[in-house]
Amino acid sequence: MQPVNKKHVKKHTENVAKADRCPHYKKCGGCQLQNMPYERQLSFKQVKVIKLLGRYHHVCEIIGMQDPYHYRNKVQAAFGTKRGEIISGVYQSSTHNIVPVDSCMIEDQKADEIIVTIRKLFKSFKLKAFNDVTMQGFLRHVLIKRGFSSGEIMVVLVTSSPDFPKESQFVNALLSRHPEITTIVQNTNNKRTSLVLGEQSRVLYGSGYIEEDLCGFRFRISPKAFYQINPTQTEVLYNKAIEFAELSGNETLLDAYCGTGTIGIIASRHAGQVIGVELNADAVKDANVNAKLNSVENIKFYCADAGKFMVEAANCGEKYDVVIMDPPRAGASLDFLRSLVTLAPEKVVYISCNPETQARDLSFLTRKGYKVRRIQPVDMFPHTEHVETVALLTRQTN
Repeated sequence: MQPVNKKHVKKHTENVAKADRCPHYKKCGGCQLQNMPYERQLSFKQVKVIKLLGRYHHVCEIIGMQDPYHYRNKVQAAFGTKRGEIISGVYQSSTHNIVPVDSCMIEDQKADEIIVTIRKLFKSFKLKAFNDVTMQGFLRHVLIKRGFSSGEIMVVLVTSSPDFPKESQFVNALLSRHPEITTIVQNTNNKRTSLVLGEQSRVLYGSGYIEEDLCGFRFRISPKAFYQINPTQTEVLYNKAIEFAELSGNETLLDAYCGTGTIGIIASRHAGQVIGVELNADAVKDANVNAKLNSVENIKFYCADAGKFMVEAANCGEKYDVVIMDPPRAGASLDFLRSLVTLAPEKVVYISCNPETQARDLSFLTRKGYKVRRIQPVDMFPHTEHVETVALLTRQTN
C-alpha cells in the first residue's frame, strides 16, 4: 500500500471522540466512514483508488484536508411533521424518512443555525410543513448556499405553493435574527417528486444569487447552479487538473461538461483559447455571466451535447490540444468516449467523482491509443466513501 500524504493532514487527536459524539451517525447514513479516524479514512480511500486505477499508473498519495469538518457550503434540509411538531433534517439513507438534525459535523455551521431558526419561525407563524404522502402543507425543503470566501448567504425556501402567507413579516423576522443573509428566494415545487427544486423561483430579498471567490476568480451562484460543495478541496482539485494539463499559454482547450464554467474560466489564464460545452441551457447562461464577471475574453460557451460537438469539430478539421472532462457519477457515455477519440486531443484531463466508472472509461481510452500518465486522488468529501480523482492521459503516436 502506498503511504498517505501526511503533509496535507493535520493530526486530530479528537477524531474518534468526535465521531462518537455524532448522534445521527447510525440513522443518517450520510457519513459512512465517520467511525474511522481521519487518517485511516484516507488510507481506506487510497487503497480503493489503487485497486481500481493502479493497473493504469502509479497512484499519487491522496490529498486530504487539514480540518475535515463543516466543509459543505451547500446545505439542504427536508421538512416534515412528527407527533404534531415540525421537524427538519436529512433523509435516512435509501428511505424517505426524515432524520431530525440541528447540527451536522460536515455542514456549514451558520447554515445549520439558519435552518433551525426557520423551523422555529414556521411554528410561531403557524405555517405547516409539507407531507409528501398527503401532498398537504407548505414548506418542503430549505436550501442554503454560503460563500466561504465572500461571506454571502443565500436561503432558498422550497414551498408547495407560490402563495406565501405573512411573507413580508416572515422575511423580516428571519433577517432580524440573521442579518448576514444576503438573499432569500422562494422556489415552488408542487409535484410528487424526489427532486428538491421546482421550476418556478421568486426573489423575496436581495439579488437572488450569491458570489464566491475560487482560484482568484469570482463566480455567481444561483439557486439551481451546480457549484462544488467543498471550496477548500475544489481549489486543490482544479489546480491539480490544470497542473496536469501543462498549459503553455498557446493551447486550445475544450472544457466538456463545463457546467457554469468554473474550471474553464480558471484554466483560461493559462491557455490560448477555451471552449466550454454544456447541455444545460441555464448553466450556459451562468457560465457566460461568470466569464463577463471576470473579464475573461478568450473563452466561449456552447449549449450542446459535448460528444456531438466533438465529432462535428473533428469533421470540420478543428484541433484541440487538451480536453478537460468532468462527467457525472455515472461516468462518460460510450458515445462521448468515441467522440473524444475521434477528436484526438493530445491530452485528456479526466476529473472523476467516481473512480469505478473512471476505471471503466480509462479501459476504453487506453485501448484506443491513450496512455495514463498521472493519477491524483483528492479527498473532497471527508467521512464519506466518495473520493475524487484526476487522471492525465496523453495520445500515443505511432
